[in-house]
Amino acid sequence: MDRRILKTKAAIFNAFIGLISEKDFEEITINEIADRANVNRGTIYFHYTDKYDLLNKCIDEHLSRMISVCISTDPNQEKVDFIHSLLPVFQYFEQNHTFFASMLSNKGIPAFREHMLEIVTGNIKDQVNMEDLNKGYDKLLITHFMAFAFIGVIEWWIINNMPHSPKYMAEQVWGLFKRNQVYPS
Repeated sequence: MDRRILKTKAAIFNAFIGLISEKDFEEITINEIADRANVNRGTIYFHYTDKYDLLNKCIDEHLSRMISVCISTDPNQEKVDFIHSLLPVFQYFEQNHTFFASMLSNKGIPAFREHMLEIVTGNIKDQVNMEDLNKGYDKLLITHFMAFAFIGVIEWWIINNMPHSPKYMAEQVWGLFKRNQVYPS
């Protein structure tokens, strides 16, 4: 893709994220985004249908990056699962604090939390060990319990301005997952 297009889209995304951190999504106009990004309205409409399309593309971009951080590979080309990649995940949240804080605290964007929950649930579902302590429990119930817990911890951490380091959070959450047997069997 042309560098100018990439720069323009980045300027639009950054302007949009900045505005979302300042006000509710419904109050944001295309004119405000254009002014902040230093582009004209036509440029925004050339790349996006409307502000909802821009919001969806912005969310998709960040959640895609989050997924790629979650599912990486090690030097031996073995897949590293979601649970073992918690540190890079928390680092990603830290690096993109403004975006995630805006998405999680903006009342006009409930779909973001739901979409993130769907991704986390899908990743956890395959990791639940149904032996030992989890034997006799409903796998779907365990999966949703852990997914909601993880999203809740992420929300708390981000909305409270990350009072602990990504390393600390990764260790604590990994310990909780291990205690609840949500790791590869």
